[in-house]
Amino acid sequence: MRYSTNPKNGDRISLLGLGCMRFPRSGRRIVQEKANEIVASAIELGINYFDTAYIYRGTEEALGNALVNCGKRDSVFLATKLPHFMCKKEEDFDRFFNTQLKRLKSDWVDYYLMHMLSSKESWERLTSINIEHWIEKKRKEGKIRNIGFSFHGGREAFIELLDEYSWDFCMVQYNYYDENDQASACGIRVAHEKGIPVFVMEPLRGGLLADKLPEAAKRVFRKVDKSRSPAEWALRWLYDQPEVTMALSGMSSTLQLAENTQVTNNSSPGMISGTERSAYKDAVIALKRSIKVPCTTCGYCMPCPHGVDIPSCFACYNESYSVGLISGIAQYFQITGQLEAKQSDASKCVACGKCERHCPQKIKIAKELLKVKRRMKTFIIKPLAALTRKNLAFQTWLTGLHDLFPGKLSRKK
Repeated sequence: MRYSTNPKNGDRISLLGLGCMRFPRSGRRIVQEKANEIVASAIELGINYFDTAYIYRGTEEALGNALVNCGKRDSVFLATKLPHFMCKKEEDFDRFFNTQLKRLKSDWVDYYLMHMLSSKESWERLTSINIEHWIEKKRKEGKIRNIGFSFHGGREAFIELLDEYSWDFCMVQYNYYDENDQASACGIRVAHEKGIPVFVMEPLRGGLLADKLPEAAKRVFRKVDKSRSPAEWALRWLYDQPEVTMALSGMSSTLQLAENTQVTNNSSPGMISGTERSAYKDAVIALKRSIKVPCTTCGYCMPCPHGVDIPSCFACYNESYSVGLISGIAQYFQITGQLEAKQSDASKCVACGKCERHCPQKIKIAKELLKVKRRMKTFIIKPLAALTRKNLAFQTWLTGLHDLFPGKLSRKK
């Protein structure tokens, strides 16, 4: 594994970090045995940065258990995040933090983040309830070793936040699709110039730039190099930039760990050619044509109080354009439980707005779910549900139908 050096404290951090939000689940429950395997394999490959958060359901406990299981807590950097938007008074900081230490089975956190800090004003609200005093107290106690923030806002707000506190690091969403969005390449350069380490989340944009990459974008890359996977293209773009201290990937299998580690070890700043840069630009154009909702499936919008599986609805909707209408409907049919007594499809949305307050991508979720409902809950769904209840083999046929007619079942809006 290749490492970078944190200029703030000399820590040697693996260029590839493990984001634990996407640990494998069975229903709503994380499969601890698989989490143990992933964490142990990551450490064996040289990965030493592990990231989770209070609001990532079950992941703090799963990561804590996995580190105890392999006995490697002292040899890794453990990162988690304070849900500051849930804090109303100074006492709340300890309430959340102590719960996190208990979940993680640790006496300290190496890298602690203000989760989704969005603006100078959001930080000022925290300072008004003595967050800086609390941070310094935890530093002196040795319970927090580095303080940073994760960010999903705009470039100007990001640059302003960099000057609001003596940050030890920052974390931003960054990839070739988001190069000019959110903190942007410009903001990352500013952070780097200030000596603030830049940790990158969503390098594969929730899988969109990996296994979910539309065929049109894949063709762009294959014209340049047929041997590289979409994930390799995405990571190479990131590691070409010296401003990136570490890329955090939500790997959910040992196969993904092995592939991403190999790419990391074979990448270095300045390796991207002019032809490759043109390919990235063309791939983004192809992506924007096929992706209707810029959801990264982060799950911050969940749980929906009315039972909508928001990320899955958007994933199926996008697939209906990028892969094909039948493929998208087949996935929607199964994932949203059309055969079950309790469904989780877009028709359950009542536009309460709770989800939109938490979406890092600022998606107008209720508006987009209405589009999902119109496209996916078509006249075909109810008859299919009735037919499939009588003949379960029909569901298998529906799922595989797209394979019989590749490229002919997609349609434009």
